[in-house]
Amino acid sequence: MSTVHTASSATRNPDTRLSIGMIGLGNMGTPMALNLLAAFPGSLTVTARSRDRAAAALSAGAAWADTSAEIARASDVVILMVPDLPQVDELLFAEGGLTEAPTTCVVVVCSSVSPTGIRLTDERLRQQTDGRMRIVDAPVSGGTEGAAAATLSIMVGGGEADVATALPILAACGTPVHLGPLGSGDIAKACNQLIVAATMAAVSEASVIAERSGLDLDALLTLLQGGYAGSRVLETKKDRLVERDYSPSGAARYMVKDLSFAHAAAVETATTAPVLDALRAQFDGLVAAGLGDDDLAVIHRYISSPEQPR
Repeated sequence: MSTVHTASSATRNPDTRLSIGMIGLGNMGTPMALNLLAAFPGSLTVTARSRDRAAAALSAGAAWADTSAEIARASDVVILMVPDLPQVDELLFAEGGLTEAPTTCVVVVCSSVSPTGIRLTDERLRQQTDGRMRIVDAPVSGGTEGAAAATLSIMVGGGEADVATALPILAACGTPVHLGPLGSGDIAKACNQLIVAATMAAVSEASVIAERSGLDLDALLTLLQGGYAGSRVLETKKDRLVERDYSPSGAARYMVKDLSFAHAAAVETATTAPVLDALRAQFDGLVAAGLGDDDLAVIHRYISSPEQPR
């Protein structure tokens, strides 16, 4: 039976390894935590809404903390994997939050959030902690499959010194690349999501056309994967399209948020983005139709719905 460690025993490591904290043990966060534990045994402290949500990480050797502030006291680097900036702000500034700890740490936000918003949050964090805590933005791409296999693409923004601290830790979860100052990671993620959404929509439209034309969808998509139409999106979503499996590995509604960040970046850079505009309308409609909690592949169902305009 595995020993469950507590934050009281998870003080900063006496050797040269950095102590790591993690908050957000959902579909992405849990496999990331397990990879961190494999790479840095005895270095990870976690917290969650309940111990049950942290069961896998605790069984693998993570320490438990009752509050975010305890995480900060035990950690040199704290990773946040929560849905959006309001949850990040709550973990930082609410009662029991990270800022209540009188310690120094780098806060790595792996959530997909607004580039402008993360900069404002960093300013507030630095002011409230006299610069002891700073943010690195590091959103990820690769889905639950990439999180489990430690093959995530990790888009990193932040100051040189803080990023240098975070990169070796993030490398346990995939391939982190420093793209520029704070907010750069989230701009990159917005660009990534534009491409993912466009690819998923195009594959879904093509699938509906092919099936209604009498083609074997499995045979077609397998064939297309070997040509220029091939992609990681097609590879991972092909079986879902063929089998009509829309069970969530990641909720489609999050794409609305991510595409809104891409739209804001397009406006800021005076970029005309007709594909982005069409995708936003499509995913807004999908969510309005009550499909937002299903997998991203559910856009196939939305496109094939007889209620859709022709």
